[in-house]
Amino acid sequence: MTLRIGLIGAGRMGTTFAHHLAFTVTDADFAAVADSNVETAKQVAARYGVKNSYGDYRALLDQKDIEAVVIASPTGTHAEVVKAAAEAGKQIFCEKPLALTLKECDEALAAVEKAKVKLQIGFMRRYDPACVAAKQQIDSGAIGTPVMFKSMGRDPKRTSLEFAKRENGGGLILDMGVHDYDLARWLMGSEVERVYSEGGCLVYPELKEVGDIDNAVVNLKFANGAVGNVDLSRNAVYGYDVRTEVIGSKGSLFIGNLQQTPLLVMTPNSITHDTIPYFMERFVEAYPAEIRDFVRCVMEDRQPQVTGRDGRAAVAIGVAATKSLDEGKPITL
Repeated sequence: MTLRIGLIGAGRMGTTFAHHLAFTVTDADFAAVADSNVETAKQVAARYGVKNSYGDYRALLDQKDIEAVVIASPTGTHAEVVKAAAEAGKQIFCEKPLALTLKECDEALAAVEKAKVKLQIGFMRRYDPACVAAKQQIDSGAIGTPVMFKSMGRDPKRTSLEFAKRENGGGLILDMGVHDYDLARWLMGSEVERVYSEGGCLVYPELKEVGDIDNAVVNLKFANGAVGNVDLSRNAVYGYDVRTEVIGSKGSLFIGNLQQTPLLVMTPNSITHDTIPYFMERFVEAYPAEIRDFVRCVMEDRQPQVTGRDGRAAVAIGVAATKSLDEGKPITL
């Protein structure tokens, strides 16, 4: 048995999902693609041998044999497309974030609940082998009780000015930080109840003109008393840098490193190694794993590992952290 899946959005993330739907997720039947740019949709369809392509995602949703959709449309459209997909009775995988506001999150979740379809959010770090192993160690009691969470998300370059606008991408603290907030809740086993953000436009002055920043620190206070910290940057010129540390009462865990290839070049004056270019190389195993799990959830009729409620919780932290930056004070969720 295979699950007939349509892809909505054929941009950077969409083409990543298209590759995995076509080649690496054996239980998926990549049946249609839609993108607001008709030519882009046609090109992706031709590249992956997909019969149907559309310029309007609603036409894809009208295709009766499509059982599920992967949503990788622009961030600001996620909630709208989730609601439409739910109303069409499709099972839904949605790339993060679920929405840019809590109101939109709630509307999307209400539509999903009313239609009684499944919704999985694309927090691929939960499928990264290192993160999975860390969660298993925490659950086994290997490091005792988690008391501190530290995470960094650093991109090697700034995003486009158009995407940097809050109304389009949510801004640095929400867009980039949402993965870290989800990881914090998951690994620490507790909700975040208070945030306090500091940040600024320190490297790319043009970001200030569109209302965004390039570096930020977000402090977290968990409901169980634990504390945390997330640092976000758009100017890690040395490469893509995503690392996490969980400090427990009996030990600690370090997740991730800067090195992609297990090779050190040692000369008389230096020891060097390569770095990770970008997120697709760092999480090369996680992306197909999350889609594979989504397909199995639908076929086995079980709840997704990363639910719409998880998506809302991460957005809530990002919204509060952005408000904290704007108002210069701690914000209680």
